[in-house]
Amino acid sequence: MALDRRALLRAGVGLGAAAAVGVGSPASADSGSVPGLVRKARAASAYGSTPVEHLRRTRRVLIDTDNLLGPRRAVSAVRDHIEVIQVLRRDAKGVDRHDLMELQTQYGELLSWLYQDLGNPKAASYWLDRAMQWSQTVGDGDLSTYVMARKAQLAGDTGDLVDVVDLAEAAQRMARPRSRLAAVARTYEAYGHALRGDADESERAIDDVRNALDGAAADPTPWGVWLNASYVEIHRAQGLEALGKHDQAAEAFAAAIRMMPDGYHRDRGVYMARQAVALAGARAPEQAATIGMHALTVAEDTGSGRITNELARLDKALIPWQREPVVDEFRAAFDSTLVHETETEA
Repeated sequence: MALDRRALLRAGVGLGAAAAVGVGSPASADSGSVPGLVRKARAASAYGSTPVEHLRRTRRVLIDTDNLLGPRRAVSAVRDHIEVIQVLRRDAKGVDRHDLMELQTQYGELLSWLYQDLGNPKAASYWLDRAMQWSQTVGDGDLSTYVMARKAQLAGDTGDLVDVVDLAEAAQRMARPRSRLAAVARTYEAYGHALRGDADESERAIDDVRNALDGAAADPTPWGVWLNASYVEIHRAQGLEALGKHDQAAEAFAAAIRMMPDGYHRDRGVYMARQAVALAGARAPEQAATIGMHALTVAEDTGSGRITNELARLDKALIPWQREPVVDEFRAAFDSTLVHETETEA
């Protein structure tokens, strides 16, 4: 059935969520390739590894694929590998059984992230809840803390004013004192305060994270390794935009994007789209449309619902300047992209 992508996006639903309409429950998956994947995992010794090592390597590849190409190319593979792990757990014992449960938790959290980026918060929340449940059986405090922090991040992304700060504070209570995960959770708390209109609390939280960066970098936990000055500045920029400080937000986004390391193609597109929205709010429509065009290219490459949702906001914000040539070019390209998506997925 053809879906009206434009109407869905105007309502704040990403292309990835639109594509999931009618597919079934968040837990559904195309399992046609699962038996072959199970055989490959069980035969991992032919590649010089164990099934657990093979699955760990595969997860790293899938994370790299997401960073570079977005969620479309990774989501079905991650779903399938969760089924593979569940099959392997039936016969596993001892350390292997524990390690597989830990991997299942990690894959579940990754799948929630992919759905979040596709613009499907319902599925993202479902898989985060599963990951939290699974993490309790693993007994890894850092892993459970990370999943809780991710729940705070998702609440922020969906503008949940009720839960975002509470979830972030819960993650901080779970975290080891002065750990990287405590700083990650404090970052999400900062954005939550901004969403609630509390500029002072938001800035205070951002300052705390900045001061904790050096110590957090030395933390041996594998979780939240992407926490750096650029990531913190991005969340400061998002907070400024939420507070209506569009000029400051646009400058902060630009500075953060310049600091970003290589390899985060999709995330760069997300932040460029948010920078464009801030520029439109600052009444700089030509800059906003130009940067929006760059973000649109990334959205087409990756299928990121986070980008398309931001560009839908930009499209609406640029209406007062719709006769400006650069603005008209962006809006026409954006609508053309939506039409193309409809024709492709109908």
